[in-house]
Amino acid sequence: MRTWQVERRKRTRHLIELGGLVIKAGIVDLTGDDRAIIYGALLWMADKLKSEQGGQARSQWAEKGKEAFEVERPAGPNDKTQPQQDRA
Repeated sequence: MRTWQVERRKRTRHLIELGGLVIKAGIVDLTGDDRAIIYGALLWMADKLKSEQGGQARSQWAEKGKEAFEVERPAGPNDKTQPQQDRA
């Protein structure tokens, strides 16, 4: 496969993953799939990150995202949070 094809596939996968985050966050349903609202919200986020409060926003949003990913993470066999067997 040519280099440009590999790069194109990587870019496509990246864009699909980012779109998946928009869906996973519920943004599509909450906005009725209104692209103007979604784009406006993303522009607002970008402005916020560029502002004096950018560092604080980045920290808060990163923490919230990490927590959400952790909640959604499937439990592994070595996790202590496995559900207990019903002993009835």
